[in-house]
Amino acid sequence: MGKVISFCNQKGGTAKTTSVVNVAAYLGLAGKKTLLIDADPQGNASSGLGIPKDDIELSLYEVLTAQTTPEKAMCKTDIAHLYVIPANTNLAAAEIELVGEDNREFFLKQITDRIKSNFDYILIDAPPSLGILTLNILTASDSVIIPIQCEYYALEGVSRLVHTLDLVKDRLNPELTIEGILLTMADFRTRLAIQVIEEVRGFFENKVYNTVIPRNVTLSEAPSFGKPAYLYDKNSAGAKSYYKLACEILGQEIKGVYDESGKAGTRTGAGRADTEEGAAAGAGNSSGAVAGTVIGAGTAGAERVYIR
Repeated sequence: MGKVISFCNQKGGTAKTTSVVNVAAYLGLAGKKTLLIDADPQGNASSGLGIPKDDIELSLYEVLTAQTTPEKAMCKTDIAHLYVIPANTNLAAAEIELVGEDNREFFLKQITDRIKSNFDYILIDAPPSLGILTLNILTASDSVIIPIQCEYYALEGVSRLVHTLDLVKDRLNPELTIEGILLTMADFRTRLAIQVIEEVRGFFENKVYNTVIPRNVTLSEAPSFGKPAYLYDKNSAGAKSYYKLACEILGQEIKGVYDESGKAGTRTGAGRADTEEGAAAGAGNSSGAVAGTVIGAGTAGAERVYIR
């Protein structure tokens, strides 16, 4: 049964989408069957994985409104074992349409419960708000990763988010936990960044990941090319920091991603699933999976794959 982890912070500019895209990429490279659900109407997680927002035919909006199934909305990415249910601005309408529905907080949970047995991990990119979509995400999640930027207003709004998590846990999802606090956008040349790191660690204690994500050019440039940092510049400080974070989440080193030859983790044609049966077989048991990337899949046409 797959684990559902959402990346959530109602404050914008915390590297939330950058984090979910790059963690998802490394989980795929680790051979873990991973689904990224883009639940932010901005659709940046989708475009960051090579799926142009203007080319999306079926998205999370159509899934939430029962116009299609999650299996039909899934797209392959350039990373083997990594799939995405994309989003675009249509998703903003879901906030309005779900308001009058009964059990409106459980729509996304019904979707993830249906497909989670096919994956090791389901990661959800939440919008920077605390509306109906975010409540759906928290209700569907097993745990939450909260990215916090290493700047002056780092803790602004986090107390409100934690309060919301407590309410969701009391009323909607008693199993919800904080997976971890992720410190991002750290400029270690400044005293302020060090002070913020110390303050966050003092407040959240052992919930804070050891890995701190630095400010890095690669992390800023990679999304414009529709690639996670590993595929854009695997040897950059940004890419390696997310590798360390993914290892922390997994509790083990990811083998075959960084080696002396620099070739491990890349295999042409990996992750192909051109039939429903083939996709179902590829999305089930992950034992013996090989880390890899799919060369040329995703950016050109967001080829659709069906997974049962």
